Amino acid sequence: MKIVVGTRASRLSLVQTESVVQELKKIFPNLKVETKTIRTVGDRLTKKPLYLFREKGIFERAVDEAVVRKEVDFAVHSMKDVPTIPPPKTAIVAVPKRGSPSDILVSLENMRLKDMPSQSLVGTSSPRREAQLRHVRPDLEVKPIRGNVDTRVRKLRRGEYDAIILAEIGLQRLKMQEFTSERLSLEEFTPAPGQGALAVVAREDDEKIIEVLKHVNHQPSMAEALAERAFIRKIGGGCKVPIGAIARARGGYLSLHVSAFSPDGKTKLKVPQTGRVELPEELGVKAAQEMLKLGAQRLIQNWRGFYEDW
Repeated sequence: MKIVVGTRASRLSLVQTESVVQELKKIFPNLKVETKTIRTVGDRLTKKPLYLFREKGIFERAVDEAVVRKEVDFAVHSMKDVPTIPPPKTAIVAVPKRGSPSDILVSLENMRLKDMPSQSLVGTSSPRREAQLRHVRPDLEVKPIRGNVDTRVRKLRRGEYDAIILAEIGLQRLKMQEFTSERLSLEEFTPAPGQGALAVVAREDDEKIIEVLKHVNHQPSMAEALAERAFIRKIGGGCKVPIGAIARARGGYLSLHVSAFSPDGKTKLKVPQTGRVELPEELGVKAAQEMLKLGAQRLIQNWRGFYEDW
């Protein structure tokens, strides 16, 4: 049997896709998998800050469209980049075992966040990370940064920034862990929903392909992703609003910690919830309802006004 997988052409995307391909080949030794790279909007427009994009799915929409057109059989994405409502005719059919969900600091002279001098320049294009940083270190300066992991690290080492914040899983998958200065706490830097997880996407009616792909699904990781995505879908924040969510499956239980910030980072809302691992979406919705009671809708509206001013 031969199948075709679609992915972005970045080194990290190719590494992530290859990890799924190798898992499939362990289960199906005779399976042949061809990888097809696809250029996305996010790949073409590399200078524009991410929060200024109006459209959703800038890093995976073109790949999913290739799935729908049957140019490829399935796609592999970073879960945090996948909109909470998948494109028509597609579905997330598997979530391989999740890696680290944490954010990390990469700094000049290997300095930790608490030790960085006031006015140090930190690079991130994530509204969530910027708000979290302003909450814990309001005396630091924040500047947008674009590019893949390698490019961002090079910009740091050239002295364009004093530090940058990245997802730990990216450095791990690229074998670049030696650049890590500090793993940031999940309490202060609650990650983007789905961070550290992969989404394997296929056509929802392609039973033959789904039957193959479901063998790489890791059910605890799937439950975590479903809870986090249900939370963000219910609260209506989206990737442009600094909302974090991290679920952890332990035995028959699923814990979910969520947070939201004001644009200046001064206001932080947080909600912890625990539920049954077999009902992850119910847990996500419950956490969103509690967060909305605390005033999250006002924060979301403030952020929307912030972007409309750009």
